[in-house]
Parts: sequence; C-alpha cells; structure tokens
Amino acid sequence: MATSDNKKHNRLEKIRIGLINHSNLQVECERSIAYELIDYFSFYVPGYKYMPAYKNRVWDGKIKLFNQNGQLPTGLYQHLLYFCKQNNYETELMESKYGYPDETNTINPQLLFDFIKGLNLPFEPRDYQFDAVMNGLIKKRAILLSPTGSGKSLIIYILATYWLRMLTHGVKYPHAGRVLVIVPTTSLVEQMYNDFVNYGCNEKAIHRIYSGKDKNINSSIVVSTWQSIYKMPKDWFEQFGMVIGDECHGFKSKSLMSIMNKCTEAAYRFGTTGTLDGALTHELVLQGLFGKITNVTTTKSLQENNTLAQLEITRLTLQYDSQVRKYWGKRKYQDEIDYIVTYEKRNKFITNLALSQEGNTLVLFQFVEKHGQPLFNMIRDKASDNRKIFYVSGHVDTNDREQIRNITEKQKNAIIVASLGTFSTGINIRNLHNIIFASPSKSQIRVLQSIGRGLRKSDNGKATKLFDLVDDISHLTYKNFALLHGFERLKIYKKEKFNYKTYKVDM
Repeated sequence: MATSDNKKHNRLEKIRIGLINHSNLQVECERSIAYELIDYFSFYVPGYKYMPAYKNRVWDGKIKLFNQNGQLPTGLYQHLLYFCKQNNYETELMESKYGYPDETNTINPQLLFDFIKGLNLPFEPRDYQFDAVMNGLIKKRAILLSPTGSGKSLIIYILATYWLRMLTHGVKYPHAGRVLVIVPTTSLVEQMYNDFVNYGCNEKAIHRIYSGKDKNINSSIVVSTWQSIYKMPKDWFEQFGMVIGDECHGFKSKSLMSIMNKCTEAAYRFGTTGTLDGALTHELVLQGLFGKITNVTTTKSLQENNTLAQLEITRLTLQYDSQVRKYWGKRKYQDEIDYIVTYEKRNKFITNLALSQEGNTLVLFQFVEKHGQPLFNMIRDKASDNRKIFYVSGHVDTNDREQIRNITEKQKNAIIVASLGTFSTGINIRNLHNIIFASPSKSQIRVLQSIGRGLRKSDNGKATKLFDLVDDISHLTYKNFALLHGFERLKIYKKEKFNYKTYKVDM
C-alpha cells in the first residue's frame, strides 16, 4: 500500500493554467486535483461561528477562492504555482487573447529615472518610492504595503503617469487606456485630486466621481469612491487598463470585489495600504484582487531616518468606582460601550485633556450623535474664544471637511473632534501634534490608521503624543470589554515597537 502511495505521489500530473481575463485564471486539471485546490484555497472567516448563516447551517464558514468551474483570482497565480510545486504537479501555461498568466515588463531603471525627472515634481522621490514604482511596473500587480506618511499618493501618481505615457501602446484593447483610482471616502477623492495637481498633473486630466457626479469620462485618470461606481455595468469598467485601490485593506465587501472582477481589461492592478489585519483569509482575498504583498518601507524605518515624527503613547487607564464596577459586571458589549461614551465624568476628562494640550489636537470618536456631537459641544463651550474648534463626521459636507483639513494645517492650537469613519483612514494632516482615542477599539487596522494621522512631521519638530483611554470597569475576576480592547491595542504597540507608558486615573 505504501509503495502504491509513493508511486502516486511521484507521478507528475499536469495542470493547465490560462487567463480568462485579467481578473480570473482558468485552471484545467483532473477532478481529484480540483478538489485539492478547492480545499487549499478555502479558509475560515474570522468569527464565522458567530455568524447567522453558519449558525443556521446554510454556510460552512469558509471563503472558497477556487470555484467549481476551475476559476481562481489572477492575483493568486504565484500561490497556485507553489501548490503545484509542493504536490509535484506539472504546469502548462495556456495563451489566450489576454496573453499568458506570467507576463511581466522589462523596465529600464535609467529611463524610469529620466521619466520621473521630466515630471518636474516639487520634490525628488525617495529611494523606496522609486523601487516600489519600478517593481510594480515590472510585475504589473502588487499590494504595496507602506505606512501613512510614506508618500503613497506619489507612488500612485508615478505609476499612473508612466503607464499612460509609456506603456499604453502595448494595451491589446485600445479602449482600455484609462486609469481608475478607487478610494473609500469622498474626502480622499479630493485629497488625491489635490495631491496629483500639486505634483504637476493637469486638472483636466483628472475626473472625480462621488455623490452623484457625472460618470461620463473624457479624462485619462478617474478618482472615485467605490460606493459611487459599484453598480456601473461591466462595459463601463472595460475602459480601464490600470486600476489602483488606495487603502485597499477595505476591499473585503462583495461590492468592492465585484468592481475588481468587472475590470477585466486592467492588466495593471495595485493596492496600497499602510496596514493589513493579519488575517490569512483577508490577505489572500486581497492578493487575489491585486497580487502579492510587497513591503515598501516601515514606520520604524521612516522614524529612524527622520522622515516621520516620533510617537509617545500615554495609556490612561480610567478607574471606575466600586459601585459602577458591580453594576456593570458581565453586561452586554453594546450596553457597556453606550454607558462609557455617555458617561459625563469621562467626557469632562476628555474635554480637559484636549484643552490642556499644546498644538493641534485630533479627538477621535466612534458614535456621532451620542458621543461625538456632545463631546464637541463640551469642548467648544469650555474653550477660549480665540481657539479654533472643528467638528467632522459623515454628515459634514466633503468640501467643508477639506477646508477644515487645510485650515488646521495652518493653525497652531486647533482641536478637531472627528469620527473614526472620516478621519482615521487616509486623511493627511501635516501639522498634527496630539491624538486622543476617545472610543474603545481593538481593530489593528483602525488603530494603526488612526496613529498614522499624527506621524507626519509637524512644524515644531516634536514627537506626536497619543493618549489612549482604557476603561477599567472590571469586577473581581471579570474583565470588561473596553479593558480587553485596551489590552489588544497594547499588543499592537508592542508589535510595532512603539514607546508607551501607562498611568492610572481615578474617575
């Protein structure tokens, strides 16, 4: 029996791989191998046991990236080759009208350098930015992992302009000659547009889409929120030969995946983000859409070479009194969070903390009506007349948000009370000195993105201060949810090698 198994293992079996389009591979193999592939590319979704579909036994809790029709997201091509090598399966590449799955470019470094020099950028790209562009153009696909403040928008701009001027002659479908840049919020549409214009791009070359703006395009570059275009028909997406997903860690939903699958003519696909959540399922879904993960640079490296500000984290453990502890022991999560964010003593503490800081301060909250608005009112009412206090949430118009961001960069002692949804991801404030986490959170992405708001070098050159509020309502052996979330954030700080100190505050 063992001899038979060994013979079977040593026998080369062929797997044929071709491109259906630039979104999906077609894999032809024996049925037994197909079952192996289905299993190999299947992963449990984090928290699946608590999801209704699993509880009702209509779903097994897994994401299956290889389907019954033999299709696999193109970005997982290298993972497929690894599977074949590990199992001693021979591969044969099939040519289609989209070419071969392993096609790459030959990019001359000197020509790329000369091209970038000819853009007359306001500053010279850093070495890691040049390398990210170079490797991206060669491989055509990548997730570019680079922290906030590393200049992702410049990388995106150079990728797009080089492709438009130098590589579109090689596009097999002449109509697919535009670049689509997808961002998560309307504020980021405006920010990306302004960054491109500052880099020297003609305003008429950029078309912005959000909140019902015209989707008929005459420009070579389109910057859009995903919410504004995901319902567009497939033929609308066929005009794009390059698609770039900024803050691509948010590309989990079916709508975003649908957009990428509709971009069948986009041979060039890049995702940019400063953070991934570490979940294997999530990362493989993203790699399927964009390609393998490339580490561009790290926060620590940028801090060590003085590109980003240093970070001083102060963990303030808020100690609630014994009566509160007894009352809240073993209560539901949402009840606890509602109590914390509406607790008057806590909000007074945040108000005093924000007003006592020197420099521009960002106060981040999660719940708009029950926390953000009341907190803003308390800070505004107690602030001196000459201090600028701003409020930002999803209800604030995009243009107003952009104006607030620009005004703050010119201020020295302003306070922005902002929702996590609008200001934790992607928004750049170049003159921020202090950040206050006013709402409990354990999301690695949200925590690191929020920290990233304050890592750009400020005018005073000092370290950015982060105040992390940890609510301790534990009782006897019971540990409350907000306290446990604080422990999760502490793990993130240790992992990222951030400096931190912890103090207890009696409420």
